[in-house]
Amino acid sequence: MEGELKCPMCLQFYCNPLLLPCSHSICAVCASKCQEPSQTFLSQLEGGVCSATPGEGDLKDFPDIDKISILSETDSGVVCNSRPSSYIGTPSIANIYQSVQFSQNPYGIKCPVCKKIILLDENGYKSLPCNKVLESIVEKFSHGKQHKPLTLYVNCQMCDHNEAKEAVVMCEQCNVFYCQSCKESCHPDRGPLAQHNLLDPIQGRALQRARNKGRELCCLEHEEEQLNMFCITCSMPVCCTCQHEGGHSQHDVQAIGAMCKTQKLELSQILQSLSEKAKVGTEFIQSLKSMTDKVHGNCTDFEATVAAQCDALIEAIKKRKQELLVHVAEERDLKISMLKEQASQCTALLQRTTGLLHFSIEVLKESDPASFLQVSSSLISRVSTADQNFNKDMELTPRIATEFDLTLDSGPALHAIQTMNFFQLKAPGKPSIVPEDCSAENNSVTIAWQPHMGKVVESYSLELDDGCGGDFRVVYVGSETICTVDGLHFNSTYFARVKATNNSGDSDYSDPISLQTAEVAWFSLDPFSAHPDILFSNDNQTATCNSYEHRILLGGVGFSKGVHYWEVVIDRYDSHSDPAIGIARFDVDKCQMLGKDEKGWSMYIDDKRSWFMHNNDHSERTEGGIKRGSVVGLLLDLDRHRLSYFVDGFPHGPIAFKNLHGVFFPALSINRNIQVSLRTGLEPPLESDSEEEN
Repeated sequence: MEGELKCPMCLQFYCNPLLLPCSHSICAVCASKCQEPSQTFLSQLEGGVCSATPGEGDLKDFPDIDKISILSETDSGVVCNSRPSSYIGTPSIANIYQSVQFSQNPYGIKCPVCKKIILLDENGYKSLPCNKVLESIVEKFSHGKQHKPLTLYVNCQMCDHNEAKEAVVMCEQCNVFYCQSCKESCHPDRGPLAQHNLLDPIQGRALQRARNKGRELCCLEHEEEQLNMFCITCSMPVCCTCQHEGGHSQHDVQAIGAMCKTQKLELSQILQSLSEKAKVGTEFIQSLKSMTDKVHGNCTDFEATVAAQCDALIEAIKKRKQELLVHVAEERDLKISMLKEQASQCTALLQRTTGLLHFSIEVLKESDPASFLQVSSSLISRVSTADQNFNKDMELTPRIATEFDLTLDSGPALHAIQTMNFFQLKAPGKPSIVPEDCSAENNSVTIAWQPHMGKVVESYSLELDDGCGGDFRVVYVGSETICTVDGLHFNSTYFARVKATNNSGDSDYSDPISLQTAEVAWFSLDPFSAHPDILFSNDNQTATCNSYEHRILLGGVGFSKGVHYWEVVIDRYDSHSDPAIGIARFDVDKCQMLGKDEKGWSMYIDDKRSWFMHNNDHSERTEGGIKRGSVVGLLLDLDRHRLSYFVDGFPHGPIAFKNLHGVFFPALSINRNIQVSLRTGLEPPLESDSEEEN
């Protein structure tokens, strides 16, 4: 709050704060120093006027001008200088501005905060009202902080405001604070000034407060009248004379006490709202600070995890290094072994060849021809064979190269290391279901959710209970964040929850949401499951047939729980046809009358009587038939597992079928002699006592 209590000019605590029409305040001393002749501001504004086309850009050319302070007599009948305080704001429209008589407002002040120009009358800044509320708050704040009394820090009013010294005295008659040097130069103790009474700053401030308090309680125009009314038009306190005779006679004037109470109440309500928001902001800041501590802890744990993973990679590389070196050593030993073996074989061959050479040379030395010829043939054969097979047996090419035909493929590993980055080290956070995007319609529900912020999710798993508070079961797995589940029970409350999954694991389940399906069923006939001979109209609520043979059509929903009622209206009835109306399994044979097989239950009815039929078994003949416009109602009570019929609003026959378990679809079979329409979303009728007995 300390910033609100300091003057924007001198940056010190307010001293005699004056209230500007722009709602900002300024010290009286600062106001006196920044007050300038109005012609100064006029020359500034005329420069802006000349740069604009007349009649255009008023708001653009004068952005800093008070747009509501000045009024002309021709516009509203209010004279601008009729205000008791005699200060007006500069107009924002050029042609009005040029008509203002600046001679009536010779002074002006530019607000140091919003830079708006305030024109003042001949009294100058003294015509501005004192902001006594701000002055009182400053006084309380200074004492509450246990500072030296604020009056001891009053600046000299004669010094330059940028270098103002601390005041040491205050002249009671001049109502001016002086420092020691200004007192000697501007208020010497001689001549008429010697008769003035000089007070210390503390007494001077007290005297000013007493004077201001007495003056502020009285009207500035009618000094003997108390300020007991408030002019809403001018936003200023006035007296009764101002209300009845002065310039406020045509204004909206209220009692000052009631207006004060109203304004305090309004301010209190706004403050309460702002306080609640500030409380929320404070709690949020505290949560951010606590999150900072958690970030440090989590960072330490995360650093340890990263270091452990990198160390594991290093150990894996070291282990692989040893394995590769062992493989290289094995390759070395293999090469050496093969070379030694080849060298050994070649040495043995060479030794044999050398021995043969030496032997042959000795044979050549034989001088006896008979002896030589005795062995020469065989020796020539041996030498010839050795000569022919030498290159083959000697293997003059090494069996293995000295180079290692191995290359270490480190590219993938190096690429993996270089591209190694943070992805997702933890399982995803708990997703949250978005209630405003969830809905239930008929016997289907739509659930929407959103992931935890900042988490990577690969898929979601949506689970739904059985509508009776039973176990959850999975109804959807995928990456979408919205899912519609059809085929549920009517008039049932389902709970849904969802979890997220990635490679690191599963999240916790979201908070469950409950969705209520419709109490009664709204549905239409299903053209996709019907026989091709069936023709549909009226948004699939009306059907007829092209064939003389009966063809079956089903409703668009199946029932397995609850009490349901719907009606079939006979729109056209020719040649005494006998439509069959009832229920069926989804895979019933569509090419025959309903009830002919074990998957259909029907009542077939003509213009005189009806029978119930299931699995081609006819029973319970009942008198009374149908005609054009007749209405056949079906009451399927799966809580008690039975089916009853109504014709034109009255029960028709006993309970038709009992012990019905499973999923049943509304069904009927018709031929070309009849047209029917469907009515759904109906409340079940009350069963008669006789029907209950039956």
